[in-house]
Amino acid sequence: MIAVNRRCIIGIEYLQAPSVEKYNGLTMSYYRHHLFFCVNQRSDGRPCCAQHGSQRMRDYLKQRVKTLGLSGPGGVRVNTAGCLDRCDKGPVLVVYPEVVWYTFVDHEDLDEILQSHLIEGRVVERLLLD
Repeated sequence: MIAVNRRCIIGIEYLQAPSVEKYNGLTMSYYRHHLFFCVNQRSDGRPCCAQHGSQRMRDYLKQRVKTLGLSGPGGVRVNTAGCLDRCDKGPVLVVYPEVVWYTFVDHEDLDEILQSHLIEGRVVERLLLD
């Protein structure tokens, strides 16, 4: 059985996994969710996520995750990535371990991903990439 810590964030019980656990001989993820934001800047003029303020948006979500106490082992990690080769759909981020790809426009979109997917465990269908 995997031990979990229970925390309450924004009135919703949030299960925080332990840092690294073994379950049936398999190592579980160090983070519950690991996000990668494409912040690629292309010099040849082709569309890229950086043209859509992806670094600023990544910084916003990283700070929100920290403010809500969701960061750290067993929680949520927000990282910068180079080109994820989906810039034509940009800006993009991918959430692991689920391998869910999102696009977003503003802070409200990121807040919805945070609340629905990362806290409540529900994929935000309207922001999914094809």
